[in-house]
Amino acid sequence: MAAHIRRRLRKGATTTAVAAAAVAALAASQAPAATLAEGPAGGGDPKAAGEDTASTDGAATGNSPYYTDLPPLVTPNKPGSSSSLPAAGSAEAGIPATVLAAYKQAEQTVATTDPGCRLPWQLLAAIGKVESGHARGGRVDANGTASPPILGPALNGQGFALIKDTDGGAYDSDAVHDRAVGPMQFIPSTWASWGQDANGDGRKDPNNIHDAALAAGRYLCANDRDLAIAADLDRAVLSYNRSNEYLRTVRSWFSYYQRGTHEIPDGTGTLPTSPSTPSPSTSPSPLPGTGSGPSTTPSPKPSPDKPGGKPSPGPSKPGDGSTSPTPKPPTSKPTPAETFGSLENAGTGPLRATAGQTFDERVTVLARNALGAPLGKVPVTFTVTGSTGTVFAGGKKTVTVRTGSDGTATAPELRAGEKAGEFTVTAVAGTGRPRTLTYAATVTARQADAIARTDEKALVAAPGQKFADAVTVKATYQDAAAAGVTVTATMVKDPLGLFDNDKGPYFKDAAGKPLRTLTTLTTDAEGVLRLPEIFADDTEGTFRLRLTTEGGASVTIELTVRAPEETAPEETAPEETAPEATATPEA
Repeated sequence: MAAHIRRRLRKGATTTAVAAAAVAALAASQAPAATLAEGPAGGGDPKAAGEDTASTDGAATGNSPYYTDLPPLVTPNKPGSSSSLPAAGSAEAGIPATVLAAYKQAEQTVATTDPGCRLPWQLLAAIGKVESGHARGGRVDANGTASPPILGPALNGQGFALIKDTDGGAYDSDAVHDRAVGPMQFIPSTWASWGQDANGDGRKDPNNIHDAALAAGRYLCANDRDLAIAADLDRAVLSYNRSNEYLRTVRSWFSYYQRGTHEIPDGTGTLPTSPSTPSPSTSPSPLPGTGSGPSTTPSPKPSPDKPGGKPSPGPSKPGDGSTSPTPKPPTSKPTPAETFGSLENAGTGPLRATAGQTFDERVTVLARNALGAPLGKVPVTFTVTGSTGTVFAGGKKTVTVRTGSDGTATAPELRAGEKAGEFTVTAVAGTGRPRTLTYAATVTARQADAIARTDEKALVAAPGQKFADAVTVKATYQDAAAAGVTVTATMVKDPLGLFDNDKGPYFKDAAGKPLRTLTTLTTDAEGVLRLPEIFADDTEGTFRLRLTTEGGASVTIELTVRAPEETAPEETAPEETAPEATATPEA
């Protein structure tokens, strides 16, 4: 591939005309003006050209060269058009199939793990176009790996930053200096922190477009950026390559691809054709297969877009009279391993418990960093929302727990309230754009697996009278007293089915009217329930009273209504009469 590599324009008398031409070309492209950040995003200590910047530069590409081709004047379609336009559109609007799929897959993955970032795949396409011409026009194998590998020039301090070898040549085949690698041009030290395995082959390969696109997406989303905000998008692009000219070029392609693009076969993409003016120093090593690069040997000068050089001219603030952005002091940038990335469920099972009981399951979450590894010391706030009366152990509805070294945080035990129903537990972590997980939970009514009378007395009443003996039962659950269990009492048919429950024994409501079903009965602390008084109407017979508990336990009790037996009067025995005395004549 005849790749044309751009080295950073340097300020000086010899390059003023070149810089002016670049600006003019941008204006001619009719690309929308970029809203530039006021300095390099993410901080980082500026370094002079030739100084080792392996760990302090902070740019994904090490500020290595890039292509400066601008989009054509005619956009592929009107704004808001479909991203599935026919292949008859502009050749520049076509993106190789595998490469386009990788950009879109990365957008979907990041939308799941970091939805607040709002990463657009068109931004990945713009960077991929500028960095490698979409993997040299889609020259990738069936797995999406660039063949041959895409390598930038050695970052040896001669016209570029000096970045000594950090990977032993594992990624860039250079054991002396680092080189930018792959379709998205990551330097090895950045790839070591941000590399991804997006295609599930067990390898994090910077030359694989799927892995590289996802890594670029996560990198752009770092530091809680929302890429739907212009300033955050500018900072993200500048963190990739600290050059305002780079930002303008990426912005131009981003806007172009937003207006429409289409899929083309792999290997048929349009390659970059416009070379940039090389820095006046020793020529860089050419990309594989590109032939010899331009060679000049004037004395090195500071690069305007390299660490240590003066910033490229950019839009001045309105009214401040300046002609360049005011540099900001260096700031500390957290590493990907320290950056909060996502919050996930760590295997929490169904949350169900009986009223008044403790939930067997506890809510557990897992925090990951921007690389997808477990992240410790992340504060996670758990909150109970609902009207069941459920609280965490200790009586609180909100608690905060920090993740451990394994990235997990477990909420305290949940204690169910007395009211049956559903509620939610939310887990929230992160600042700026917090991540939230919501768990549904249920409190069921107290239950009993058995209910029985506490005595065996026969329950008998005369017609129109009340039963003299009260009905008392006890509910148990697993042989223990079942307190607070709801019991339903219903008068049912007599054993022979001669009468419905509109006849026979009944309870009374508050107005004294007959009531044959009660649903508001509850066992006491000992699981005991004493039923209200029961009355008999004029219908004689044997009837049934059925008691049913939450949990399905039931007992049936017989009620007998009969008139009292009549007792026959006792017979009185006749009185015995003493025999009359017979007078005996005197002798």
